[in-house]
Amino acid sequence: MSDHSLYDALRHFADSWGLLAMLVMFVGFIGWLFRPGMQEKQHRAAMSIFDEDEVDG
Repeated sequence: MSDHSLYDALRHFADSWGLLAMLVMFVGFIGWLFRPGMQEKQHRAAMSIFDEDEVDG
């Protein structure tokens, strides 16, 4: 297998199965965020920037 045909094979794999794998992972991550019980964790994470101690001065 020459370098050019190896490149073509890897490019074909990335264009088909690689794209499908990224789509499945994306849908999985979105599903993970919207699963039951995550609302409280997301709210706590969003408000965490306001939990710092106030600086005197």
